[in-house]
Amino acid sequence: MKTLTIILTDGPYISQYAEMAYKIASEALKISKVNIFLYLDAVHIPKRGQKPSLLADAGQLFQELAKRGAVVRACARCAGARGYQAEEEGICPDYLQGIKITSLYDLAEMLKNSDKVIALSR
Repeated sequence: MKTLTIILTDGPYISQYAEMAYKIASEALKISKVNIFLYLDAVHIPKRGQKPSLLADAGQLFQELAKRGAVVRACARCAGARGYQAEEEGICPDYLQGIKITSLYDLAEMLKNSDKVIALSR
């Protein structure tokens, strides 16, 4: 089975990249494996308790992708710099379930094992 990796760098409500990534990943999951790596301000996407008034809750969208089998990971260094700390096995109490904090080494593995890579960044 083919694998798609999507890399995001923008926070959830500064651009439409989070929603675009969700739509791409949602369709791709029908025919392939999907990895999503959250880098820089994108580590804010899975934060619990966000309640945007006019936009979709990006965290819940990504949680749904994880429930459907997507691997969703956040950069440990980026997350730590923004106040998110991983506990046992990369689980962050501030994050929605199914999304973990890992190292850039995981991104390297994702890239190595991917057939296609999409980077959504400004």
